[in-house]
Amino acid sequence: MIDRQSHSDTPGSGGLLTLSGDVGDRMVPTLLSIAKSTRAFLTLMLTEIDLHPGQDQLLHRLELGVPVSVSALADLLAVRPSTVSKMLDRLVEKRLVERSAHRQDGRRTMVVLTPTGDEVKAQVKRIWGRLEADLVSALSTRESDSLTRALIQVDALLTTKLRRLR
Repeated sequence: MIDRQSHSDTPGSGGLLTLSGDVGDRMVPTLLSIAKSTRAFLTLMLTEIDLHPGQDQLLHRLELGVPVSVSALADLLAVRPSTVSKMLDRLVEKRLVERSAHRQDGRRTMVVLTPTGDEVKAQVKRIWGRLEADLVSALSTRESDSLTRALIQVDALLTTKLRRLR
């Protein structure tokens, strides 16, 4: 079992995880801490390729030459379309994506990954791979597989609940 031992019981306090103690009421604080730490590491790593947090996830959702609407991207990323639009401004500036009006419905904005964006997407995948390798190295294959399955379930649950609230 996992127990958070630190100088403070507040989420994200950087406490050490150990394999003893009661895990009751620890999932949310642990998920918050993991999310914060993961994003902090990725923020540092993404500076290597001049990206900001969230832009990596947006690029990851796009395929070269396949247009996607801003609203569909917002759904995929579980954010508002206005947030996607702001992210796209910077990515368009860097020529990583292009925006255009939908062919049949000029009110809809479409986004497509450029060849340069596809190269940066590959760099994002390598950065994610480096971080994942570091994380997985601390676990057995069985533990890693089990944890990944559980996290996918939690992600699906939270995403579904979040969509219902929007």
